Amino acid sequence: MTSTPAVVSSGHPPTSPLPFAVTLGALGVVYGDIGTSPLYALKEAAKAATHGGPLTESAVLGVVSLILWALILIISLKYAMLILRADNRGEGGIVALLALLSARNAAPGTWRAHLLVVGLIGAALLYGDGAITPAISVLSAIEGLKVDAPSLSSAVVPITVVILIGLFMMQKQGTGFIGRIFGPVMLFWFFVLAALGIHGIVKAPGVLVALSPYYAFDFLIHQNFHVSFAILGAAFLAVTGGEAMYADMGHFGRFPIRLAWFAVCLPALVLNYFGQAGELISDPNSIDNPFFQLAPDWAHYPLVALAAVATVIASQAIISGVFSLTQQSIQLGFLPRMHIQHTTSDAIGQIYVPLVNWLLAAGTLGAVLAFGTSDALAGAYGIAVSLLMAITTLLAALVAIQWGYAPILVIAVNGFFFIIDMIFFAANSTKLFEGGWFPLLLAGAVAFLMLTWRGGVKLVEKARGQLRQPEEDLIETAVNKCHSRLPGTAIFLASAPNGVPLALTQFVKHNHVLHQRVLLVTVQIEESPRISDEDRAVIHDVTPGIIRVILRYGFMQYPTVYEGLKLACRQGKLPGVRLTDVTYYIGRETIIPREDIPGMWVWRESLFAFLQRNAERSAAFFGVPTGQVVEFGTEIEI
Repeated sequence: MTSTPAVVSSGHPPTSPLPFAVTLGALGVVYGDIGTSPLYALKEAAKAATHGGPLTESAVLGVVSLILWALILIISLKYAMLILRADNRGEGGIVALLALLSARNAAPGTWRAHLLVVGLIGAALLYGDGAITPAISVLSAIEGLKVDAPSLSSAVVPITVVILIGLFMMQKQGTGFIGRIFGPVMLFWFFVLAALGIHGIVKAPGVLVALSPYYAFDFLIHQNFHVSFAILGAAFLAVTGGEAMYADMGHFGRFPIRLAWFAVCLPALVLNYFGQAGELISDPNSIDNPFFQLAPDWAHYPLVALAAVATVIASQAIISGVFSLTQQSIQLGFLPRMHIQHTTSDAIGQIYVPLVNWLLAAGTLGAVLAFGTSDALAGAYGIAVSLLMAITTLLAALVAIQWGYAPILVIAVNGFFFIIDMIFFAANSTKLFEGGWFPLLLAGAVAFLMLTWRGGVKLVEKARGQLRQPEEDLIETAVNKCHSRLPGTAIFLASAPNGVPLALTQFVKHNHVLHQRVLLVTVQIEESPRISDEDRAVIHDVTPGIIRVILRYGFMQYPTVYEGLKLACRQGKLPGVRLTDVTYYIGRETIIPREDIPGMWVWRESLFAFLQRNAERSAAFFGVPTGQVVEFGTEIEI
C-alpha cells in the first residue's frame, strides 16, 4: 500500500553492499500487500462474474485474463517502468512528488496551489487505505479455517481482532526484530503461491489460453454495464498494494524493487491466479475460497498459519508506511507536530507515532467489526487506492513535463495510464454504498485536517510577520539600548529566517537586557529528501554578539536542534559556544480566532486553535534539552 520507513537521522541515504539482501528486504516490505491479494482478489472477481448465476468457464478465463493484464499494465509497465523514474533524489511517493512540483509554497489561487490540494487528498487516501488493508488481509487469511471447519466461522472475527490488537500494541516496542524476517518469510510465501498455482494449472491446463487479453476483453464486452464494472472493481483488488513500489523507492532503490517484482512476485502471482482459475474450472463449487482449495487437505491449517503471518507482515509494512507519511507531512507543514518515538538508533524508519497508531487501530478494528467478512470488506476496498493511483499518474506527468520531456509524449503515455486508472476508479465507485464510503470518509477527514492546518499555519505566519520586528530594530537595541550584557549564550528559536523572534522581543521588552551571545536558530525543511551534514548549518552574523543559524533538513529527516547545533560546533562554525551552558528561549503561542479578521471560517480557525494547543511542544519536537528551556507566551489573533 503505502510508503514504508524511510526516515534517517543522518544526512545520507541508506545503502547496502548486498543487492540480494536489499531485494529480499523489498519482498517483505514493498510486496507484502500485493503478495497477499491472491487470498481474496480472484474469489471476489469470480463472484462478481457470476452475478447470481452459475460460474462458467468463460467467466473464469475472462476474470483471470483481466487480472493478468491489470498486473502487466498497472504494476509492470506503469509503476515499475514509468512511475519509478519520477524520483526526488531517489525518494518516491506523493510527498516527494509535491516537493518536486514546489507545491508547498505556491501562492494561493495558482495551479500549483490547486496541485497541493490534489496531492494532500492523495496522501489522505493512504490513511483510508491503511485502515482497510490490515482488516481485509488478516480476515481473509483466518477465513481459511472455514474450509475444513465451518463450525469455526464464528471464531474468525475474534481471532482477527486479537491478532490486530497484538500487532498495534507491538508498535511501541519497535519492529526491527520482525523486519529481519520479513524478506525470508515472504520469499517462502511467494514460493508457496507458485507451487499451489502450478498444482491448480495441472488440473486444468487449458486455463493458460487466458494469457491472451482477448479473453478479458471479450468477456467484459458481452456483459451488461453494471456487471462489467463490478468485475473490474473486484479484479482491481489484485493490484492494490502496487503503489508501495513507488513509495518505498528511497528505502530499497529502483533496481532491487524492479528485480523483486519481475523475478519473484509477478511470476508467483500469475501462477497462483491461473492455478486458482484452474481449480474453479475443475470444481466451480470451490468459489467460496479457491485459494485454500488449491492446497491438499493436510496442508490447509499450515497454509492458514502461513497466510496469517504473511498478512501480518503486509499489515506491518502498511502501518510503518503510515508512520513515515505522517512524519513527512509534519515536516512539510501539512499536519500538526506529534510525538514521534525513534524505536532504534541504527535502523531506517523505525519510528512510532502513538496517536496515529491508535487512530489507525480504531479504524482497522472498526472495519473488522462493522463488515465482519472479507467479502463485505471487498466493497470498501479499492476505491481509495484507485483514486490515489490516478493522482500519482497525473502528478508524475507534470513532473515529467517540468523535467523537459516532450509534452505530447508525456500526455500520450501518462494519458493512456490515466484513462486506465479512471476506468478502475469508476468501477470501484459502484462500491460506494457497499462500504466504499468508509475509506473515503477517513481520507476526507484527514484531508480536511491537513488543509485546515495548512491554512491556519499561513494565517499565523502572516500575523507573526505583522508583530515581528525587523533586524534593524534588534541591531539598534543591541548597540544603543542594552549597554550591559548578561553572561553566557542565549538561543532563541525563530519560525522565520528573518526578523526578530517574538520570544526575543518579549525578553528584551521585559528585561531590557541581552546576553553576551545570542543565537537566532531557525529550522528549515527543504524540498529535498535529505540534506548532508556539511550543508546542515548556515551561519549569518547579524551584529557583533548576535548570530543567525539556519539548520537545514530534508523532509525525510528528523529535525533535531541540539544535534544540528552540536554538529555546527564540531565543524567550527560556532566557536566558543558550549551547548551544556546555554539557555533556550521558545515562544508558546495562544491562537485566538476572530471573525473580524480575514481568514478561514471562524469554526475552522477554532479547530486549528484546538490542533495547535494539542500539538507537540516545540522544545520536545525539535529535541531541545528540557532542563535548559524557558518559554514566553504570546497571543496571536487570526
